[in-house]
Amino acid sequence: MTQDGVEAVTIDTSKPHPARIYDYLLGGKDNYEVDQQAGDRLAAAAPEARIGVRANRAFLQRAVRYVVGSGVHQILDIGTGLPTSPNVHEVAQSVAPDVRVAYVDNDPIVAAHGNALLSRSGTTRIVLGDLRDPRSVLDHPDVRQIVDFDQPVALLLVAILHFLTEADRPAEIVATLRDALPAGSFLVLSHATGDFADRSAAQAVYSNATASLNLRTRAEVERCFEGFDLVEPGLAQVPFWRPDTPPPPHSAEIGFYGGVARKTA
Repeated sequence: MTQDGVEAVTIDTSKPHPARIYDYLLGGKDNYEVDQQAGDRLAAAAPEARIGVRANRAFLQRAVRYVVGSGVHQILDIGTGLPTSPNVHEVAQSVAPDVRVAYVDNDPIVAAHGNALLSRSGTTRIVLGDLRDPRSVLDHPDVRQIVDFDQPVALLLVAILHFLTEADRPAEIVATLRDALPAGSFLVLSHATGDFADRSAAQAVYSNATASLNLRTRAEVERCFEGFDLVEPGLAQVPFWRPDTPPPPHSAEIGFYGGVARKTA
């Protein structure tokens, strides 16, 4: 049996899943006890975890408004996670109603919930796919129905690359995606880091999850933007990337970098 051209995947509720842990930390309900237990352990190991995921979500919303306001009206959101209102298409279409969004995630629960919530207007689509196989994402017929790669695209890789190990070759994955984008496209990226505190205990929470947590330094995250030009203020902790409200308490401890960059050539 297949779904979206991908072999159907049995939902594993015996292990915590990063998307469901994230949903739990955001206060969502689309998670299981195993995810809740992992989320509680994560918050105990990294006390800023809950404000960090909320700050990351707020960064995403600001970044989407920025890229759409810059004239890009199609978005490819890979590793979208469980729907959390306002979703990317809601934020984007509040700026420009004609924005089209293709969501991609490898969790069947995400795909099921997304399909139940998305409009049937033809401007949004959710695809079951895996970032580790970027070519299959780019070539997916449902992605191609939404995204015209001859026109600028906003590529969203928000809180997803830190679930790739070095063996997954994240730099090559981002390069494959970058090379498919025309000039004028944007990359919106955020990534967990241990630069501001020892977060080895937080990493250990994911040792029994469906994906490991791989923290990277500022320099390592900046390399993900090769071939793009970072817009001001460059790579920053997510609460400090073009804030539109006062940053939350303890923002200096938040272990998420975020940045937006444009492909100029």
